[in-house]
Amino acid sequence: MTNINLDQALDLSKLAEQAKKDAQEEAEIRSIVGDATEVERAAQLPKPSGYHILCAIPEIDKELQTESGFKLFKDQETMRTEEILTTVLFVVALGPDCYKDEKRFPSGPWCKPGDFILIRPNSGSRLEIHGREFRLINDDTVEAVVEDPRGIKRK
Repeated sequence: MTNINLDQALDLSKLAEQAKKDAQEEAEIRSIVGDATEVERAAQLPKPSGYHILCAIPEIDKELQTESGFKLFKDQETMRTEEILTTVLFVVALGPDCYKDEKRFPSGPWCKPGDFILIRPNSGSRLEIHGREFRLINDDTVEAVVEDPRGIKRK
């Protein structure tokens, strides 16, 4: 059996306390951000280069309500078509050169991360990351910024 003195015991006690605090902090972070796989997934998103904007496609409504009040579920092909032809995107990140050209953008940036924007259907490069669709679009592709995209549908 190994004998430890009082100083060593206090040091071990401090280490145990610190380990407990670290575990509590980690649990708190996981409760806010989700499990580690979600954090890892977020780290795998591409960082747009140049004048490109990384956008996520908002969730597509899975139900369709008829005028008489019936709820119908959309099939996978319909949802996929709506996702491909969507005109509403959520801005995730801007490339370092977005909106830097003062001649083309005299009033400054047209959007910022966190905005919902309107674009033309089929705009940009389509990417699928962990089953979720993203787009890389050019900074001059933004048609408008909207506060609440619910109810906006393509004609």
